[in-house]
Order: sequence, then C-alpha cells, then structure tokens
Amino acid sequence: MYAVTVTEAFVAQHYLTVPNPPAEEAALHSHAFEAEVTFRGSELGEHGYLLDIDLARAAVADAVDAYRDETLNEHLAGNPSVERLARALFDRLADLDAPAVEELTVAVHEDDTALVRYTGSLS
Repeated sequence: MYAVTVTEAFVAQHYLTVPNPPAEEAALHSHAFEAEVTFRGSELGEHGYLLDIDLARAAVADAVDAYRDETLNEHLAGNPSVERLARALFDRLADLDAPAVEELTVAVHEDDTALVRYTGSLS
C-alpha cells in the first residue's frame, strides 16, 4: 500500500459544551492544531504517483482554512471536540479528485499533547 502524508498547522478556538466542563475548558480558548493527512492506495496512478503532492497540499490547506482562526463551535455540531474536527476535515477532503487514493486518514494534533485520527475508505 502506498501512502502520501501532508501536514498543515493552524490555530482555532472553541469552548466545551459537555456537562460541567472545567472552567478553563468552558471559556473560549485557543489551540494550536496540526492536520496530518495520509492518502493511501494500492496502485499508483497514471503518472507513477498516488496523487500529486501539490494537489494534496492545496486540498489540505483549503480544508484547514475553513477552521483557521475560527471558533469551532460555530462550525461543528455538538461539542466541538478534536474528534469532530478530524471527521469534518475528512469530509472536506473525501471528494478530492485522486482516483488512485482508496483510503484517507486525518490525524489532528492538539497542542502537542493529544492526537486524534479518523480513517475511512474512499472507494
């Protein structure tokens, strides 16, 4: 299986909406995130690569830009967890025109202390 990974760093804000969160988590606060997106496929495309890396970088940057410097509560349904952010980024990238890509993993690093992954099939 071939894999191509690209990353994009960004900052976004949120506040937790779960019952009785710690006070600092209930107030609006920022996190430094890094989206690490891995495209996988068993065969190379027509030009001898899984997908064009410039296309991958641009797609990830566009997906991240929807949340960059934004309040996640305004964009994600329910509690704006990093898990929901990973899924939202996956959904934005799932229709990328890259026929050889069969699987996509979006990993989101939060403040160098946590990592969440969402993986799904594109076929």
